[in-house]
Amino acid sequence: MKIRNLKYKLFITLAVLLYAVLLYLSPVSCPILAITGMKCPGCGMTRAIISAFSLDFRAAFSHHLMFWSLPLLYLAFLYDGRLFKTRLANILFYSLIVIGFLINMTSVV
Repeated sequence: MKIRNLKYKLFITLAVLLYAVLLYLSPVSCPILAITGMKCPGCGMTRAIISAFSLDFRAAFSHHLMFWSLPLLYLAFLYDGRLFKTRLANILFYSLIVIGFLINMTSVV
């Protein structure tokens, strides 16, 4: 498989990383949580990633159950959403990811 529009995707990647760093440095941990009082699908993801980089996987899972899915989702982004060869495999993959994020939203922070 070939990565199309690589420059565009790298620009998007840098923009998302910059946004994540700005959110990490801001006094508000999550803008959606601050405004609505409800957890967003990504609440706890930054803490989980930092814990995973520190090899503290127990803490990473306690902050966000789906932290492990980010590398897979990034690969899917690079390959235009087609991580697997068959359409059914891609649908199952995305369905499991969505279910995992929904379960994480309902868990206690």
